[in-house]
Amino acid sequence: MSNTNRNSELQYQGYINTPLLWQDHPLLGLEQLEFTQLQKNHFNIPITNHMPLGKLVERFVMQELRQQSNISILSENIQIQNQKITIGEIDCLLRQNDISIHLEIIYKFYLYDPNSGPTEIDRWIGPNRNDNLLKKLHKLKDKQLPLLHKAHTKPLLDQLTLNLDDIVQKVLFKAQLFTPYNHDIRFDLLNKDCLTGFYIHLADIAQFSTCRFYIPNKLDWLIEVQANVEWMIFDQFSHKIKEFTEEKRAPLCWIKFPDTSIQKFFIVWWPKQ
Repeated sequence: MSNTNRNSELQYQGYINTPLLWQDHPLLGLEQLEFTQLQKNHFNIPITNHMPLGKLVERFVMQELRQQSNISILSENIQIQNQKITIGEIDCLLRQNDISIHLEIIYKFYLYDPNSGPTEIDRWIGPNRNDNLLKKLHKLKDKQLPLLHKAHTKPLLDQLTLNLDDIVQKVLFKAQLFTPYNHDIRFDLLNKDCLTGFYIHLADIAQFSTCRFYIPNKLDWLIEVQANVEWMIFDQFSHKIKEFTEEKRAPLCWIKFPDTSIQKFFIVWWPKQ
């Protein structure tokens, strides 16, 4: 197996093993698409290293759904246009057990900031603080899902012989969650199994001077930690990480502790509050 194919398989398995961000109940009225995970599930479609992570995840979702005996994909990645202007995109229309479903796909990395708001949902933010969970949920409810009901979407539904009133709207929302180092939090609405690692501010990394480090590329953020990579010593890592933080980018990294345990973590550039 080539290195590219091996990474694709590891990325796919990382996606597969990422839990849904919430389960068993709607969140702000949004219901997750749930189905049985197959025991043997492999990805064997070529991809490029320049594909955006969100598009790669959509590929993975389609691969997984096509292996479900009770799901059929009707259409995917559909651009909805007003004349020649794209007004939005519908991720997927499918049928599950004879139920027609409009599905929107989301895969996120969120960090818990206890100072970002009064509720659990307010406090999950993007690594660079330019998005948050609450904003994404409202975008789904107010912009992405209502696209199905726009007049410009009707020709697509007619082509697929779908009745708008019969379509159920769901999401497939997965996430990796990170909390401040050595900081426990309570999960009331979200799935605690999404907890993947921790984050730390650049000024505090000296406490890890005896550890080893690895910085995966963006697509490999999906991958579960691996022992067989080219680990960096602290001095090499701290120099390299400043290139990210000076550009106000918070990278996802892997850390190998002296006891050989490995974990994912983010180093954030923004100041402590």
